[in-house]
Amino acid sequence: MTTENPPFGKTGQLVRSEAEFAMTFTSTPRGARLARRLASERLDAWGFPYDSDVNETLTLIVSELAANAVTHGRVPGRDFRLSLTLTAARDRVCVEVTDTRGDRLPPARPCAPEDPEAEAGRGLWLVTCLASRLSVEPREGGGPGKTLRAELDLSPPSAP
Repeated sequence: MTTENPPFGKTGQLVRSEAEFAMTFTSTPRGARLARRLASERLDAWGFPYDSDVNETLTLIVSELAANAVTHGRVPGRDFRLSLTLTAARDRVCVEVTDTRGDRLPPARPCAPEDPEAEAGRGLWLVTCLASRLSVEPREGGGPGKTLRAELDLSPPSAP
């Protein structure tokens, strides 16, 4: 499911609102890869080109959170959900990845991996370095699982 149509006011003029993208993906490496690609496409459609810092940073955040949902939050036969929200002021993007495994919570303060050459163990640490905020919450609606929410504050363009 995606939401992209902004509402119109009584005068027929466009009313500024949040832009949202939400979709469910299979808990497989292919699902995580598709989530990353669609997130990058959506950001481009919202005005953050593929090669921009915002698109590259948020795509990396989505990639790491989706990979964790597939690797650590997977329950066979259940999907994970990705949600992107751009505020109406275009000053913040919120990434939410919801999996169906509530018993495996990430560490409260992810640390840098001890071995810099290790192939695993740095995903959430990277997200904490890149995101303005990172939180873990129980899944909404009482279902099993958790939601990892990463927010990125977008700096306004600097004056010349």
